[in-house]
Amino acid sequence: MTDFVKRTWCEINLDHIQYNIDLIQKTAQKEVIAVVKADAYGHGDKYVCRELARAGVKWFAVSGISEALVLRKEGFRQNILILGYTPPDCAEALSDNNITQAVYDLDYAVALDQALRETGKTVNIHVKVDTGMHRIGFEQSEAHSAAREIVKVAALPSFRTTGIFTHFCHSDSFDLSAICYTKEQMHRLDTVIRELKAYGVSFEMVHAQNSAGIICYPDDEYNYVRAGIILYGLAPSDELEHMIAVKPAMSWKSIVTMVKTVQPGSAISYGRTYTAEKEMRLATVAIGYADGYSRLFSSKADVLIHGKRCRITGRVCMDQMMVDITDVPEVQIGDEVTLFGTDGEETISADELARIAGTINYEIVCNVGRRVPRIYLKDGKPVGVEDYLLG
Repeated sequence: MTDFVKRTWCEINLDHIQYNIDLIQKTAQKEVIAVVKADAYGHGDKYVCRELARAGVKWFAVSGISEALVLRKEGFRQNILILGYTPPDCAEALSDNNITQAVYDLDYAVALDQALRETGKTVNIHVKVDTGMHRIGFEQSEAHSAAREIVKVAALPSFRTTGIFTHFCHSDSFDLSAICYTKEQMHRLDTVIRELKAYGVSFEMVHAQNSAGIICYPDDEYNYVRAGIILYGLAPSDELEHMIAVKPAMSWKSIVTMVKTVQPGSAISYGRTYTAEKEMRLATVAIGYADGYSRLFSSKADVLIHGKRCRITGRVCMDQMMVDITDVPEVQIGDEVTLFGTDGEETISADELARIAGTINYEIVCNVGRRVPRIYLKDGKPVGVEDYLLG
């Protein structure tokens, strides 16, 4: 069950997933909607959802119907909320698989309702309100009220309107303007809920707090929260890195495939962007940007070998890269390389790589490629493998 091709792989600590959801539930003191879109942020939704189900999670959130149907195919009977768009011609699949759909626009709602009427089936929906992110949602602002449009949606015969939600766009900062903006978003959601109540429309579920909101705004009056990045042990932003004691679930490994000595003046990798100034020992490592390890790490990021930092030398290639092992003479072919994670007393975090690449930790873990097997650990021992290529 735990056999895999030992080229490059990720290790997912399921004990940390369990620890994180327990901590989130205690922190939020509300029902948790676990956001498992993008294959559980690259961690593998099948194994992650099993752990979350064991912890009593009753709701999963995904980005689209394909992700929802994968969970149903795996046998998960929990409620599933699609946060984004589902084509109207897939409306029957929503009903047949008991999937809740976000509805965020009147024209979209009418099209979805019409498709359902042709089948005679109904779907649960959560209404998405745009309180200031301006991505999707019924606009609620000083100049525009979402309530009248949402009333029309709630009246459509194919829908059971069970929830309402919004999304904070700047709740991951303690900057005063960010705090004021987030509180304004809450005020706008409260306003539309109050207006809808006057029209006789109410909701079983109200949710706004994302991972950052759970940390920074624990006292809102909504009855559900949506936990995303903190489920996987990563902070929503650098500012919040030490605000909740979650544990990273993913580490990323590879192996040394060749060891060589190069002379002064030797140009390393594509474009000759790195030239050896002295005699160096290099290790070739079996990973590249096709695995999701960004070319932006070229000559900037470190890896860990035998618990010591070794700098990438020259450009990251599609499937391989070179690192400087001059100060780690014991390195040999087959040695394990840690791209992020802990080896001995040293740790390289996804956040460290994100800062080098000018991005966020979300992108680092989500970008791990599908040719990289995920190895699942409990109590430090392998309990399963997800190999997307070999099955």
